[in-house]
Amino acid sequence: MKTNGMKRKTWFGLSALVVLMLGCAHDQGTTRDETFQTSGSREADQRAEQRIGKEEQLRGEGEGGKSQQQAKPTLFERLGGETSIQAIVDDFVDRAMADPRTNWVRKGVKKGAVLGVGGSSAEWKPTPEKIEMLKAHLVQFVAVATGGPTLYEGKGMGAVHHGMKITNAEFDASIGALKASLDSLKVPITEQKELLAVFESTRAQIAEKR
Repeated sequence: MKTNGMKRKTWFGLSALVVLMLGCAHDQGTTRDETFQTSGSREADQRAEQRIGKEEQLRGEGEGGKSQQQAKPTLFERLGGETSIQAIVDDFVDRAMADPRTNWVRKGVKKGAVLGVGGSSAEWKPTPEKIEMLKAHLVQFVAVATGGPTLYEGKGMGAVHHGMKITNAEFDASIGALKASLDSLKVPITEQKELLAVFESTRAQIAEKR
């Protein structure tokens, strides 16, 4: 009986100590977010700290008091949103298709030809419906690539242009047409450079012949 009494006293003493420790930890945790209970794993604690920091950023908290997204508008916003991008694409597509150096219709190009022999024609028939679809997908692509909320419904750049044997010179001519459209629409030079860089980043997926 005496032994059981001692065990109960020891148990109550340990329980009181645990409650006291948890109470202290809770008091400390209310002063700063980063003094949360550790998991016993340094890597897990670091991941938790990173998560908290990311959440603070998304809420506009942390250093500086504002999130980076709030501090600088996206290129999509600076271009004027989807309406302005539609105007850029309309002017660009019409201009590029009118320039024989781009050869957007792929006249004289054959898919699957070996040393110029065999294969099927890669020529594109630009009906009004096809041009409208091309412009719609290009607007979506530009909107997504510049940080807009739009959904891109077209295929990947590599899949769309595969087998068309587009050359670097033809790609350069298309970039030149885009630059002329941006100048014509009086897009500021900073935004021009950023948008041209977006298009330039697709060169490896589009230009097949160096």
